[in-house]
Amino acid sequence: MLFVGDDWAEDHHDVEVQNEQGRILRRARLPEGIAGIAGFGELVGQFLPEDGQACDVLVCIEVDRGTWVNALLAAGYRVFGVDPRQAHRHREILSSSGAKSDKGDAHALADMIRTRRHQLREAGGDSEIAAAIKVVSRAHQSMIWDRTRHMLRLRAALREYFPAILLVCAELDLALTSRPILALLAKAATPQKAAKLTARQILPMLKGYHRKEDKAARIQQILHGEHLGQPEILTSAYAASVRSTVAVISVINEEISALEQEVKAHFGQHPDAEIIASQPGLGVITGARVLAEFGDAPGRYRSSKARKNYAGTSPITRQSGKTRVVAARFVHNDRLVDALHSQASCALLHDEYARAYYDQQRARGVKHNAALRQLANRLVGILHGCLTHQSTYHQDTAWAHHTTAAA
Repeated sequence: MLFVGDDWAEDHHDVEVQNEQGRILRRARLPEGIAGIAGFGELVGQFLPEDGQACDVLVCIEVDRGTWVNALLAAGYRVFGVDPRQAHRHREILSSSGAKSDKGDAHALADMIRTRRHQLREAGGDSEIAAAIKVVSRAHQSMIWDRTRHMLRLRAALREYFPAILLVCAELDLALTSRPILALLAKAATPQKAAKLTARQILPMLKGYHRKEDKAARIQQILHGEHLGQPEILTSAYAASVRSTVAVISVINEEISALEQEVKAHFGQHPDAEIIASQPGLGVITGARVLAEFGDAPGRYRSSKARKNYAGTSPITRQSGKTRVVAARFVHNDRLVDALHSQASCALLHDEYARAYYDQQRARGVKHNAALRQLANRLVGILHGCLTHQSTYHQDTAWAHHTTAAA
């Protein structure tokens, strides 16, 4: 077997080839693209025996996706994508001096795959539709996170010069990124202009809302009231920045809606969509995120514990002598944890068994976040069982041993 460490950059790859004894066979810098992949094949071909296969070449790289990784997988090489923190810690094992170079990183990656491959997660294996779901669901989630960042900037600006808008949001239970608020700010970005708006002018902004006449009257009343403000020239400057932010959020809202349709369309094509959507607290969007982050490669998770460990919901035990501490996992997939947290929060409202399990943890003195994480951990186990047996969620089956124990 050959072991290759691949330290990638935007336009090149530093690679090192080692044999099973750890001897360095060759080092090289390859360009990105087709020429680099061709050079990679020529490089490993020099050291593969005549009866050797591409699957005898194990590649370790700090990324698990992209055109380069796809090309390696298509050529038949086994690729292991590792977390940069894992690679950093392994590099510290090899050298305590703190020195760092591209060649040194390639060497550490080659040594890592040679000595610890049984602990690493192999890339590839997911179906094309799962990969497509991952692309659109991540884009959709990233767009929502971007909107939140812009919303916080908008809120900070409004607090400085136009607090009446925040009062409107609070009293009428409207989100700052909602269509009526964005339309109001686009039409009147200063307190002076907003105070001149009539109820008739505000009414069209509330199209689709219940009791819009009463709401329009209340908005007008708030805008006409007295509020703290800024000097005129400063107000004008704030208004310019707010108009720009409002325009950006409006576009983001449109793109979120468009991506949501893409997520639904792609998720509906996956053979496990019905099983995943049947889980408590999982709708189409959250279910698509869970599927995207777990992937669908057969045999990737040997047990429910392995899936829970990857999800980051299972606890870590640290024990030394008489000291024993059970703590939450700090290193995890943020996107997956976010989706599973949403699932657990929704399951509390719609599944009596999930609610009972959460209440049981709270009765033991567990705080809310920890109890929610334990519920999410339990739900991951249920999902694993359903996927393993290719069956949809059934309350009595999923919670059988818990209800028996409670009885």
